[in-house]
Order: sequence, then structure tokens, then C-alpha cells
Amino acid sequence: MGVTTAPQPRRIGGADSKTRVQLLDAAEQLLLDEGYAAVTSRRVGAKAGLKPQLVHYYFRTMDDLFLEVFRRSADRNLAHFERTVAADNSLRTLWHLNADPRGAAFMAEFVALANHRKSIRAEIARYAERSRAAQLSALTAALRADGIAPDQVPPIVALLFMTGLSQVLSLERGLGVTAGHEATTMFVQSVIDRLEP
Repeated sequence: MGVTTAPQPRRIGGADSKTRVQLLDAAEQLLLDEGYAAVTSRRVGAKAGLKPQLVHYYFRTMDDLFLEVFRRSADRNLAHFERTVAADNSLRTLWHLNADPRGAAFMAEFVALANHRKSIRAEIARYAERSRAAQLSALTAALRADGIAPDQVPPIVALLFMTGLSQVLSLERGLGVTAGHEATTMFVQSVIDRLEP
């Protein structure tokens, strides 16, 4: 009678590998250029100039690849946000940070992907909570510095207005829809100019 052994877990490449970073960069670029459906192991490998089998050497599943692309970008965005508001925590800065069209396109792709993958949805929710907490803290301080009390303008309402409006403008711009954008942007900037001359 032969001895059976448990199957060995599949080896995964190192987290700090240059090849792994190339694959993540390629997946992120494909996602932004062509949408999440274009992110296959074959396309990622080709974009990175590597064999497609390497995708599964570094990531057990495509969901693992998507999650790492999202986490890496989310961490990068939060770090950028923290550095920027540490240097200038004004309403103007917060508005510009939220008006990034690349960030809006990236998030739109992940929201679409999250409709099909629960693990992605959970990660987006975790990031959104962290991001909202950091933005709410910064916006509360900016309003206070401009002499606006929370009972005049609730910071959470101002935050949702600011982030929602800037993201809609960015998403529509990406689609080629610009009706009303100039007037809206000028109005928001005039309000900020009155508060922060």
C-alpha cells in the first residue's frame, strides 16, 4: 500500500519582485485603456512583455491580481492625499484632488467589476471608508479655518457634494459629455474664492 501525500501548495512569486510590479503595471494600464474585461492573463503578460503563465505564478487567481491592482492604487492615492493636505488643507486643494479624471475612470472600472466579484466589492467598501474618513477630517478642518461652523454646512454633506460632483464631471468628461461643466466648475470655484480669497 503506497503512502499518499497531500498536494503541495502552488508556489507564488515574491511580493517585491520586479516581474510582479511589471504585471501590476500592465494590468492597471489595460484596465484604464480598455476596461476591466481586457485584463486577462494573456493580455497582461503581452502588455508586460512576459509569458502569460507568470501572471498565475505571482497571483493565484485573476481576482487576486485585480485586488492587488486596486490596493496598490488605493494606498498610493491615500498617501498622495495625506501629503497634499498636509502642505495645503484648503477647500480649493480638496476640490482639485477629487477632480482627477484618471482616478474617476479607475474607480468606475472597479465599481463595474465589483458587480460581478464580491471580494472586489468588499475591498472597495473598505477603501471608501478609509478615504472618506481622511477626507472628512481634512474638510472639517478646512471649513473651520474658513470660519464655517458645522451647523452652517455639515462637513459630511459638503464632502459628499464635493466628491460626488467632481466624480460625475470627470466621468462625463471621459464619455465626451461636457454640457453644463464649465458653468458648474466656475460656480464651485467662485464659491471657494469667496470663502478662501
